[in-house]
Amino acid sequence: LLSLCRAEEAAVIVSGLRSTDVFVGESATFTCELSHPGVRNVQWWLDGTPLHNNLVTEISEQDGRIHTLTLNDVACHDSGTVTFRAGSLISSAKLLVKGISLLE
Repeated sequence: LLSLCRAEEAAVIVSGLRSTDVFVGESATFTCELSHPGVRNVQWWLDGTPLHNNLVTEISEQDGRIHTLTLNDVACHDSGTVTFRAGSLISSAKLLVKGISLLE
């Protein structure tokens, strides 16, 4: 009976995204933890553009609750707002990619 009641609860975000500053060429990782697994329609976005799993963008899920996005080898133009959506839940954070200024 307890598990039945819990399944009917709407999932909530336990730990949302945190803004991250990285340098050009580094990786940026964002993690969002949900209260329980099974939330459908999970999507990641960068400045309104949907992200998909590929060599540069790694999207993973652990235990159905912990969702992770890693952007590899970032460039200055990757700076923007990262958004995680799971059903009606939304969490956003800023990504700031800093250039490395060499002695000029």
